[in-house]
Amino acid sequence: MARTELRPVVKLRSTAGTVPQALGSARAGEAPITYVTRKNRRNDPDRLELRKYDPVAGRHVAFREER
Repeated sequence: MARTELRPVVKLRSTAGTVPQALGSARAGEAPITYVTRKNRRNDPDRLELRKYDPVAGRHVAFREER
């Protein structure tokens, strides 16, 4: 089994719906804050949800796997 089949790279998107608004930021007005990680499909066959820090919201919020 190939490495990418068992442990794919997934993108976690903030559920707070926050978008970077800094004027000088290259990401201003783009998609919500995201984290990138790998997940083990044997242990987590469903969508992954982790509580991570959202710098725009200034607190920890739930981040869900997007497909």
